Amino acid sequence: MTGQSNNKNLPSSFRDPDGFLLLIDGSIYRQINLSYKENYDHLMGSGLYEDLINASLLIPHVEINVKAETAEAAYKIIKPEVVPFISYPYEWCFSQLKHAALLTLQIQKIALGFGMTLKDSSAYNIQFKNGRPLLIDTLSFEKYQKGQPWAAYRQFCQHFLAPLAIMSYKDVRLSQLSRIYMDGVPLDLASLLLPIRTHFKSFLLSHIHLHARFQKHYEDKSVKACNKKLSYFGFLALIDNLESAVKKLKWKPGYSEWIDYYHNTDYTSETMQFKKKVVAEFLDQIKPKSVFDLGANTGFFSRIASDRDIQTVSFDIDPAAVEKNYLECMENQETNILPLLLDLSNPSPAIGWENEERMSFLERGSADMAFALALIHHLVISHNVPFKKIASFLSRICNSLVIEFVPKADSQVQRLLIARKDIFQDYTQEVFEQEFGQYFTIQNSVKIKDSERILYLLKRK
Repeated sequence: MTGQSNNKNLPSSFRDPDGFLLLIDGSIYRQINLSYKENYDHLMGSGLYEDLINASLLIPHVEINVKAETAEAAYKIIKPEVVPFISYPYEWCFSQLKHAALLTLQIQKIALGFGMTLKDSSAYNIQFKNGRPLLIDTLSFEKYQKGQPWAAYRQFCQHFLAPLAIMSYKDVRLSQLSRIYMDGVPLDLASLLLPIRTHFKSFLLSHIHLHARFQKHYEDKSVKACNKKLSYFGFLALIDNLESAVKKLKWKPGYSEWIDYYHNTDYTSETMQFKKKVVAEFLDQIKPKSVFDLGANTGFFSRIASDRDIQTVSFDIDPAAVEKNYLECMENQETNILPLLLDLSNPSPAIGWENEERMSFLERGSADMAFALALIHHLVISHNVPFKKIASFLSRICNSLVIEFVPKADSQVQRLLIARKDIFQDYTQEVFEQEFGQYFTIQNSVKIKDSERILYLLKRK
């Protein structure tokens, strides 16, 4: 391919002077500028790249003979392997963020052995593929200079250690601070939020509390005063210390409204098996390559798709459910499921410079099929979202839809109505079919055994 006229630089990488991502004919490439030539050649020639690829720690790439029409002088154009679905730190559960942190430190230790170091440690440089985290920024490496401090230390503490500590010691929902602070949670804020007892935890005292004071003390001082030299072994000791700190941080999902959802319904085991059978039949009929499971809980129905080798993103609003889902995926080596946090009533927006650096949920693609099981009554009654709005939204993210209509007489709907006035006169099967019929055609509908609920297979018009 040469001389493409429809190049588009992707805004997610504009801050890096050494290269950037670009879109050519719908495929993603990375341009490496001449300024990065020495570091790239060392990465590829030293054996570091091969080591990281063999360990599945870095995204593989191939060098491509593409002429990119850019103002910057290009040294190389590479084509990285595709990540099926891009996710962000505020969509990860506790263990996903923890594993991403440990991956970053593991890569840093390996890189030092090849005379290189990570010049940044952004959580956005990590993605999940085949059930595990890996580094996707090939330009994160630079040659190690004797005595230099770790340039990425502060960023690591803000992107990984501080959020993990806050989630562990305060509230797991504070992971959403990463959505507000795209450059990482400020250490002075983390220090304020963490309980007094963490000042007596040496691993948090040095990397968060004292680090925050150090930043405050040196904010008006010269750069020279801040950048103290660090020996090679001191560098390794810092990485080991950070690794130990991350490993000590734990969070165990307790009871939540959603994690035991399937135990608090009128479903019998026979009813669940019947529902599972119908969903499986719908999957076998459509044969999708990708599935979005919306309101997936701990991933029971996601696994029906995953067992058919279908790439499945398993979304839920509850951190405990997502954590349990992810840990089960790790334990069973289920590589086709990506559990993520998502509030459908307030999905991840586009953020960053010009609201373009991090894509919104809707900008990150669609799936061949979506599941919306035991979901719409929560959206309609708890969030006052009418059927028409839900249908419009779902039509934007999938070609086929497996959706469950839960009638007003169902115990789960009645439970939602206990604390509020019933203003939902339009919450009927007739209106549901009418509104969804504006965007979808009904392929099949099945009444769930021993229940008034109905499963629909819909196809987008």
